[in-house]
Amino acid sequence: MVVKVKNSQMKTLKIFVLLVLISMVAHAQQYDINNTQLPEVQRNNIRHTISIPDILGYKTLKCDFHMHTVFSDGSVWPTIRVEEAWKEGLDVISITDHIERQPSKKFIGGDKNSSYELAKNLAEEMDIILIPGGEVSRSMPPGHLNAIFLSDINMLDKEDWRDALKNAKDDGGFIMWNHPGWRAQQPDTCLWMSEHEELYRNKMIHGIEIFNEKEWYPIALDWCIEKNLTPIANSDIHGVAEYYYDYSNFLRPMTLVFAKDRSQASVKEALFAGRAVAFFANVLAGKPEYLKAIFTEAVSVKKAGKMRNNTSNRFEITNNSDIPFNIEGAFQIELKPHSTVSVGVKLDKNDIIKVTNLVTSSKSCLELSFSEI
Repeated sequence: MVVKVKNSQMKTLKIFVLLVLISMVAHAQQYDINNTQLPEVQRNNIRHTISIPDILGYKTLKCDFHMHTVFSDGSVWPTIRVEEAWKEGLDVISITDHIERQPSKKFIGGDKNSSYELAKNLAEEMDIILIPGGEVSRSMPPGHLNAIFLSDINMLDKEDWRDALKNAKDDGGFIMWNHPGWRAQQPDTCLWMSEHEELYRNKMIHGIEIFNEKEWYPIALDWCIEKNLTPIANSDIHGVAEYYYDYSNFLRPMTLVFAKDRSQASVKEALFAGRAVAFFANVLAGKPEYLKAIFTEAVSVKKAGKMRNNTSNRFEITNNSDIPFNIEGAFQIELKPHSTVSVGVKLDKNDIIKVTNLVTSSKSCLELSFSEI
């Protein structure tokens, strides 16, 4: 039996077949049986921007000057440190691999500059300021010291630690004493020893870590204030930072450096001038003038009428930063990041308030009058 197809039906059939073919081609392009792309499974590369105000005409740069890679006893490649810094909101880092301890040396080549050389191109691409440095790691005394801003990190590879640190000083390096209260080296107390006094008098200690990894040393803050040394907070991270720190409750430890501009030269100038505070575990520690400037820049006060008793004014206090502030005195509040709290303050009072997590010494915190906010 032969079925005759009209011209109009044949036309319709041809159009249908054409549409099916087009659909099949499009389907094949979208779902290539050789290689079908599924970009939705890839994690977005997102930078966490940290909101901390610029102060006193300077730029506030977020810095970590102590971290390790496979070129000493760390577990990551140098470029990972740059990627972490970018994602976690840092502006400046220094990879400071141990000069003496390199357990992976038999698996990798290079010299003391290798971690910096491998990371510097990515750092430039991601706009992270990468500072060359290394860690002189000796038994106590003097312990471990970082030297950064070096023209050649190999200059630290000396048998006598005095020679290593003198080379760093002569090269214009900034030298910091790492984890002075580390119990592996000072098990009973945290002591300033004669060797540290020697280094200090010879201008071969410029700063001290008052926070390292998960430890903080209040006595080291006192030394910084007494001797006009720069307080430093560093991670000393060896593994993956995201695996170690609880970012759901805390920002990464960092040194806040108040620099003239966003450049390595300005970071160096600011560190030598002592324009820095340590930030760790929701605590800021350093000189009162810098802590006060951060607080007053981050916090604003607006008068919002009177309380019901008519003897107090009601104020709304707003925190515009990522730093929480714990305030005691005329009122007691926890001022969380990016929040506003209502408080009552007596009309005839100008009480001193204390910001207890802004630490100015081992036994004191920032104090200012309510009118200064």
